[in-house]
Amino acid sequence: MSIGSASLDFAGKPDGVLNADALRADARRQALGLLALLSPGLFLVFAVIIVPIGWLFWLSLFDETGQLSLANYARFFEQASYIKTFATTFKVAFVVTGACVLFGYPLAYMLSQLPRRAASICLIFVILPFWTSVLVRTYAWLVILQRKGLINNWLIDLGVIGQPLPLANNFAGVVIGMTHIMLPFLVLPLYASMKTIDVDCLRAGMNLGASPAATFRQIFFPLSLPGLASGVVIVFVLCLGFFVTPALMGGGKVIMWAMRMEQATSLYSNWGAGAALGVVLLAVTLALLGLFQWLLGARATGVWSRR
Repeated sequence: MSIGSASLDFAGKPDGVLNADALRADARRQALGLLALLSPGLFLVFAVIIVPIGWLFWLSLFDETGQLSLANYARFFEQASYIKTFATTFKVAFVVTGACVLFGYPLAYMLSQLPRRAASICLIFVILPFWTSVLVRTYAWLVILQRKGLINNWLIDLGVIGQPLPLANNFAGVVIGMTHIMLPFLVLPLYASMKTIDVDCLRAGMNLGASPAATFRQIFFPLSLPGLASGVVIVFVLCLGFFVTPALMGGGKVIMWAMRMEQATSLYSNWGAGAALGVVLLAVTLALLGLFQWLLGARATGVWSRR
């Protein structure tokens, strides 16, 4: 063999080919090992999520007589009550999510600025509502907000109002009750995200001449967006499927999608119609979450491009 020629192994293959084959074999072994480690979790996801969703979609294709039909989906476009409850569901979800952001962001920011011991004590009061049933908390809000409840009685006794305010059995009552229940789901991930922000970044911005407001707007708020996005998604998705609080606080005037599903399955025994409602809600929710993720990605790309 000449000195300038590539060295060959006993099979006549160059060393570079052998190295590439060995690397591919190692990659395949690592992929198989990773798949083996993930297989229990993948099986659990398939059994708990994929199979029920598939069964729900299959069930929605059968009408009341058991025949394959798209009547359950056609009913959504033909009856105005379905569209009205669908719009009400997303209206409540958006308003409650906005209210949670309005009250939850300042609260999480305050907790993140407190010393660790004081923040831990304050977090107990944030988590404390989880120790009480949602049903109990909803009835408590009924007692507080009803026409002869605590708030109306106090306002009348103080002379602020002459007639009781309609705070319960309407849209406002549903928003108040759900905001109280959903607020911890936004505060906790947002607080965790804020605590990971390096204080040196804020100090560097102020040392470079930025005011406290500019430091918060240009440094702290963008770095807290991942936690805020996580909390918004959790609150929004939970609001879409909420049942107890709208059913009690709405007084039958605020009908959400989950209540319509319960009526279709329990009252009318029409499982196909209830399944179709679930499929439509799932599809629209996934589309909105995809749009939300795209907006966040576009904003992050814009921020980094400006820098």
